[in-house]
Amino acid sequence: MRAPLSVVMPVLNGETVLGPCLAALYEGVQAGLIRELIVVDGGSEDRSVEIAQEAGAQVLELDAPSRGGQLRSGCAAAQGAWLLVLHADTILEEGWSEAVAAHLSKPCAGYFRLGFDDTGGAARWVAGWANLRARVFGLPYGDQGLLIERRLYEQVGGYADIPLMEDVAIARALGRRRLGALDALAVTSAEKYRQQGWFRRGARNLWTLLRYFVGITPERLAKDYRR
Repeated sequence: MRAPLSVVMPVLNGETVLGPCLAALYEGVQAGLIRELIVVDGGSEDRSVEIAQEAGAQVLELDAPSRGGQLRSGCAAAQGAWLLVLHADTILEEGWSEAVAAHLSKPCAGYFRLGFDDTGGAARWVAGWANLRARVFGLPYGDQGLLIERRLYEQVGGYADIPLMEDVAIARALGRRRLGALDALAVTSAEKYRQQGWFRRGARNLWTLLRYFVGITPERLAKDYRR
C-alpha cells in the first residue's frame, strides 16, 4: 500500500530555514506516511532549490512568487490521497506523525496548533490568539499547516492563485465544520515579529485580514504588505 501523504511546500529564498523543516519531516517517512515531497520555488536567489533537491524533493520552479499559485501548482502535481501543506519556516514537533495518522480516518481537514521559536510572553500571546482564532472562527493561517484529503481539496476548488491570503481563502471555503485541530504543534519562525515588533506585526496582520474581508484584492494587499 502506497504512503498516503504528499507534502507540498512553497519556498522563496528559504535556505536558512529549509534544513530544520525538512529534517522534522523524516519522522513521517519512517512512519510510512509520506509518499513524496513537492517543493515549489517562486524564484529563489539562494540555495533553496539545491537544498530541496538534495533532500529528495520534487522541485517545481515558477518564474514569479505567488504563494497561492505555488501551492496550486504543487497540489496539482501531488499524487497522494492526502495533502500536507507546510511553510518552509515551520518545524513540526516530535510526535506529529501520530497526530496526522489519527486524523486520516476523519472527513475534515486538519491544522496544527501554532507555536513560535521564541519563549517570551508576546510570542505566547500571539500564538494563543492564533489558536483561538482558528478554533472559534475556523481561520487557521498557513503557518499552522493544512492537512486535507485530495477529494475535499478538489471539492472546495483548491488554493486560489493569489499572492496573499490564500490560506484564509481556502479556510473560508472549507468552513469551520470541516476544519479540526491536530494534537500536535507547528513551531514557526518569529524573526519577522522580532524585527518589526510583536504588537506592530500582529496589528498589521489583523488589519490585512480585515481589509481582505471588506473586499480589498489580494494583489493590493500583497503590495501594501511588502512595503
